Amino acid sequence: MTVKLGVLYGIGVGPGDPELITVKGARLLSNCRHLFVPKARIKAESVALDIVKSYVNGNAKIHELVFPMVTDKKVLSEKWEESAKAIAGALATGADACFVTLGDSLLYSTYIYLLRELKKTLPGVKIVTVPGVTAFSAVAAITNFPLGEGKEPLTVVPASDDLSAVENALKGEGTVILMKVGKRLPGILALLDKENLLDDAVFVANAGMKNERVETDLRRLFSESPETGYLSTILVHKGRGF
Repeated sequence: MTVKLGVLYGIGVGPGDPELITVKGARLLSNCRHLFVPKARIKAESVALDIVKSYVNGNAKIHELVFPMVTDKKVLSEKWEESAKAIAGALATGADACFVTLGDSLLYSTYIYLLRELKKTLPGVKIVTVPGVTAFSAVAAITNFPLGEGKEPLTVVPASDDLSAVENALKGEGTVILMKVGKRLPGILALLDKENLLDDAVFVANAGMKNERVETDLRRLFSESPETGYLSTILVHKGRGF
């Protein structure tokens, strides 16, 4: 007898506030038998799991998947393949599974790579993706910072070690959203200073979490360590001022 494959539900859990998870996401978590959660290191806690723990079915089996913070494509590819096989194993029993990810499921998320690998590992698998509140939407709400007005453009830029894309975006019009700031915070602050945009930007780290930090005067960040940029977002708009 052939066992029908279970369904994978990829759930975006928002930036940090447990109350920002969607009703659909909470319902699925309350019924899910297998919960897969990403984390950066073996001994680290999963941020996504901490956000959703109050919604999780008490009988659910929790599987931790390690996605190291490295740029080595070979290492990452091996981890995605390993994680896809783990999820495929659960789905092959006929049980449904949930994978939770910070912010929105399909915006600069590990879930994207996991999906591609799972489709290769388990052809025909059914996948249902549940969107989540993006970090920049939460940051805008926390700081009452309009993201788009009229016909002004909205530019989303993930920061990289080469900050040329950030520099080009800052020379444009409308609102610029800088994501994945991380250790590149000092370089980004220098660019904002160079373009005279420090007074037109807001910085929020760990939005919605207990250790949330909001800065409307980014000059206060100049003396901070690069680690201050972890899980942070910067919004910029020329002439807006704070």
